Amino acid sequence: MNGHTLYSIGELARRSGTSVKTIRFYSDCGLVPPADRSPAGYRLYDDDAVARLDLVRTLRDLGVDLSAIRKVMDRELTLSEVAAAHADALDVQIRILRLRRAVLTAVAKRRATPEETHLMHKLAKLSEVERRQLVGDFLDAVFGGAGTGSTFTGIMRSMTPELPDNPDTEQVQAWVELAELSQDPDFRALVRQMVQEQTAGYIQGSPPTLNSDLAAIVRDQISPVVAAGVEPAALRADPIVAVLMTRCAHLLDCCDDAESRRQFLARLERMNDPRRERYFSLLAVINGWPAPESLRPVLDWAVRALQARTQG
Repeated sequence: MNGHTLYSIGELARRSGTSVKTIRFYSDCGLVPPADRSPAGYRLYDDDAVARLDLVRTLRDLGVDLSAIRKVMDRELTLSEVAAAHADALDVQIRILRLRRAVLTAVAKRRATPEETHLMHKLAKLSEVERRQLVGDFLDAVFGGAGTGSTFTGIMRSMTPELPDNPDTEQVQAWVELAELSQDPDFRALVRQMVQEQTAGYIQGSPPTLNSDLAAIVRDQISPVVAAGVEPAALRADPIVAVLMTRCAHLLDCCDDAESRRQFLARLERMNDPRRERYFSLLAVINGWPAPESLRPVLDWAVRALQARTQG
């Protein structure tokens, strides 16, 4: 060993910032073997041991287990192989931590009960297959029997959440809330009725036209009125309501003015249910789509205008 600097275990501890106990443990494991022993039997370490100790500490700080480190030291595995395996494991851990953080954040924001917390945690942990089953069950309940063809496939696709492989916290929170909402029987019944109403006039296999889109008609007709500050119950709103009724007459099942207004009002109230807009807002977050335009101002106006003209 002449010409080589040797260090006692205490000196190695001071040089590396590692405790004597830890170095002794690594030494006993064969990860940092001593280069020699003193006449009194104490362990002595050389520069190679210093380098090995630095590598062991680095890998331990990165979360690599001792078994894998030993294989690297013994040349059974390359460092790149170990790094790749642990990077994959960390990806899984990061996803789990994101889920936990999202649930805890949601619990704090919503002041959730223990039961709600359990449900949110359960929904966040669902596998991709389980998520698809949950979404499929919702879509079947909403669209079952409504029709077939490209029109209905497109509508269903536009309502399908697809959580990415590496969702951020906001997407996980949106998924949990949307999953809860989709399990609500009242919401399912609401959406099913809206789907049936929306698809009732469609011709099999043909795409819907703009005129068959009630939301688009109301938006186009009422947005300027809202911007102009016209009161829904005012006399000057009468012709506006009349035009709206005419534009939407083909979507109604009756011709009687009083009954058609009541029917139209009921449809507008269903469209104006805050859960509908919330669903599509959450869907946009999950799928990474632009936030949808809020129809609340125009629907509120139209609902109030019809209510004022159907009373009694």
